[in-house]
Amino acid sequence: MLIRVGSRGSRLALTQAELVAGHLRAPGIEIALVPITTAGDRDRSKPFGEIGSRGVFVKELEEALLEHRIDVAVHSAKDMTSEDTAGLVVGAYLERDDPRDALVGADALRPGMRIGTASVRRRAQLLAAEPTISVEPLRGNVETRLRKLRERGLDAIVLASCGLDRLGLADEIGARMDPELMLPEAAQGALALQVRAGEEELVARLDHAETRRRVEPERACVALVGAGCLAPVAAYHDGTTLHALIADEDGAWVERRSGDDPIALARELSGVAAVR
Repeated sequence: MLIRVGSRGSRLALTQAELVAGHLRAPGIEIALVPITTAGDRDRSKPFGEIGSRGVFVKELEEALLEHRIDVAVHSAKDMTSEDTAGLVVGAYLERDDPRDALVGADALRPGMRIGTASVRRRAQLLAAEPTISVEPLRGNVETRLRKLRERGLDAIVLASCGLDRLGLADEIGARMDPELMLPEAAQGALALQVRAGEEELVARLDHAETRRRVEPERACVALVGAGCLAPVAAYHDGTTLHALIADEDGAWVERRSGDDPIALARELSGVAAVR
């Protein structure tokens, strides 16, 4: 049996795809890795909102699944749209790695720093924590952003800890940012294996139940707020409680709520945003 595993073509994405392939390999099962270029990969200069809508790193992978050109799509779960695409399901989440954001180039936030990030979620929380910080747009793969940190003389950049860990670059991390300071993107740290509806058995044995228990409410909360991954919205389940926030892009205000019900939290946050 041949299982075609689709992935973006970056070093990190292929590293993650090979990790999944290693779990899927078994007697009688062959794996073929299929690199696919997404809209987010083709245009590395524009802000995400100018490239398309949400899911700029997943749309082409989902199309390949629906067209039966691949059998499994490997996503960084945080890159996925907050709602499942018709005809597709997340058949498995691998055990979640470190969900925290990483400060690279410095070990703490300080007044007047120049920090690079393309994420409006990170921008909002950075400015809320220290309004004198200058947040500068920064896109590209992990290696490109590390290079731009030095070339542009930035004081720091913010990346996902899990990506640096998977690439063997943990030594680049100056500080792993506590969720109290920087609430992570919904599903950050998790790898999602997307398949066609009805074909969940291809990956079901890889599903990590505790990761699914935490990640699904995070994604549901963000979906219900209706903002998706382009707005300053975040959600993180610490194993006991679901924490969520919505913020002004410039950090003028940040509203956090905690609880057990993603629907209730989303309604609270949506209500707050409506009166701001």
